[in-house]
Parts: sequence; structure tokens; C-alpha cells
Amino acid sequence: MLETFMRPLERCFGGGGGGGDGLLWHMDLKPHASGDYSIAVVQANSLLEDQGQVFTSPSATYVGVYDGHGGPEASRFITHHLFPFLQKFATEQGGLSAEVIKRAFDATEEQFLHLVKQSCAARPQIASVGSCCLVGAIANDVLYVANLGDSRAVLGRRVSENRKSIQVVAERLSVDHNVGDEEVRKEVEALHPDDSHIVVYTRGVWRIKGIIQVSRSIGDVYLKKPELSRDPLFRHFGSLIPLKRPVMTAEPSILIRKLKPDDLFLIFASDGLWEQLSDEAAVEIVLKSPRVGIAKRLVRAALQEAAKKSEMKYEELKRIEKGARRYLHDDITVVVIYLDHPLDSSDGRFKNHPVVDFTSAPVDIFSPNLDEMDDSFRVVT
Repeated sequence: MLETFMRPLERCFGGGGGGGDGLLWHMDLKPHASGDYSIAVVQANSLLEDQGQVFTSPSATYVGVYDGHGGPEASRFITHHLFPFLQKFATEQGGLSAEVIKRAFDATEEQFLHLVKQSCAARPQIASVGSCCLVGAIANDVLYVANLGDSRAVLGRRVSENRKSIQVVAERLSVDHNVGDEEVRKEVEALHPDDSHIVVYTRGVWRIKGIIQVSRSIGDVYLKKPELSRDPLFRHFGSLIPLKRPVMTAEPSILIRKLKPDDLFLIFASDGLWEQLSDEAAVEIVLKSPRVGIAKRLVRAALQEAAKKSEMKYEELKRIEKGARRYLHDDITVVVIYLDHPLDSSDGRFKNHPVVDFTSAPVDIFSPNLDEMDDSFRVVT
């Protein structure tokens, strides 16, 4: 069963190319059980650290946005592990639940820790690699949103309608685990009353131990395992920060919501989008734009804002190579999910489509082979 996730049925490169931006990949529109979805990714880093994927079946839809930091290893690892664990535990427990989702996050974290321990002698830097993790799941007309870090899910909800227009509000469904937010900062400080420097302001932002902005993630093992500084396996890593206790966690925030007729669409995106667009601006774009290519349209709107901030034209920004692009904007992953009708409707929507379909963004925009990752990133069962 897990092979369903490990052998994508749709390589998705037919949507590639970004209308002149060689760092932009997109899939314009595909069906899922309760509507349509669109996905797009733009690369800014030398190695793409964002990953995005969508799994669809007649009974469920899964969305994943994984924003890596320190390298691409953790986000790529999640791509090959989290959905299989979700499906495995949901099958064992008779359906999705908050407990199933938490178990899948815990198992993914444990397996990544296992990989780090196996790899640290040859790749010591992997101890400092991590990833934000945002997951949406729809089953039986119930939406689950789970996240670590500062990727974000936003709902477009109709509040009124007349002959001329529809009024839609933006409703944030996830929590930004970023110490730039005062509440998150206070939460971290409360957990470390004996450390007056647990969160410090450096390089223009608040950071945990002066290093990282997010307080929850998959990976970042060196900030979660105080014993690493004493473990000879990590002697090659360099100067580990001595910790009294973990300063990060992989405990997801989970929201459960019964979908309603006025819930029109969902936007799942890495923080690269939200650094440029407000929740309201993104919802407005989705509301007023054609469906086809909507994720790409959101990415382009963010790039136009990034170009404007740097006092250049969008056409100029598109010509900047990966790596150098990172000075202007982050990697950006966007998935838009339209909510048209209940999952249990019998309108035969999937009659002409595969029972199970899996769309995954490229490992790297310039990589034609999604299987190029080494075997250490495969699911451990």
C-alpha cells in the first residue's frame, strides 16, 4: 500500500516552464474528490528547499507543503515519509483523526533522527537541517490542518453574495510558530525560565538562541537533543550549542473543521508567499481569477511584490539565477484547493480519473528525475 506514495502516478513535468521564468514550475489544474486543485513552486535557493505534494483518492485528499532550512534533506525526506505514515495509521485506526496525524508527524521525526544518526559521520551538517511542515487532509467533509513552523493555511470563506459580487473573508487556519510573533516568543521563554537568552534579537529578527526563527519543525536535531554534544557520533559536527533541554519541538498544532457550503477554497503555502502577500490579498486574487493556473498566479503576484521592493521590474527579477535569487525572495510553494461539493457526492467525478493520484513538485526545478534521491530517504517500514 505504501508503494502508492513512493511511485508517483503523475510526474507532473508537463506543466513545467513558467512563461519565461525558468525557476517556476506549475501544475495548472487537476481534480480531487471535492473540486479542483493547482500547485506551483518557484526556486530561489541554489538547491530547492521547498517541497510540495498532493495525494487524491475518492475518499480523501492530502496536501503537504514542506519548507526546508539548512539544506533540502529534511523537506525531501518528509515528502517520502509523511503521507505513507498518514495512510498507514489512518487504515489501522479506521480513519483520520488528530491522533493519527500526530502519530504520523512523530514517526516522520523519529525516522529522520534515525537517518541523522546513520549519516552524521559522513554528513555532519545534516544535524542542523530541518523543515517546516504544513499538512491539510480532507475526509468525510472534515478538514484537518496540522503544522510545524511558519508555512500557512488560509481559507476563503463566503460571507455574503448578491447579483454583482461575492464577499469572501480570509480565515487563517494554522499557527505561525515563529518567534517573531510575540505570543510564540513568550511561549518559548516560558518553557526556559532559567535561560534569559533563549530568544534574542539578531540580524533584524528574533531568533531562538540567535539561530533560528521557527520554534517547531521536523529535524533540527542539534537543537532538540542536548545529549548530542556528548555523543561521539557527532564529534565531526563542530561546535554544538550546549543545551539544558530541547529548544525546539516537533509537536504539531492541529485544527479540525467541518467543511461548510460557504467554505470556497483553501490556500496552503510556504512563508515565501506570505512574506510578500497578506492573507486577504491572496484570497482576493483567488476569488477574482480564473481557476486554471491559480497557484502560478499567486506565485507571480508574490514575485512582483518582491521585485517592487527591490526597485526592479518583474522581467528583470526573472532573469536572476537561483542562489542569487535568494537575496530577493525565498523559495515559494503554493497549493490552492477548491471546495465545490461534499466528498460523499455520487456525481461520478472520478469516473474518468485514476482512483488514486499523486502529484509531487520537482525535487529541484532543474532536476528531471524525482527518483534521484539516495536510498536513505526511502520509507522505513
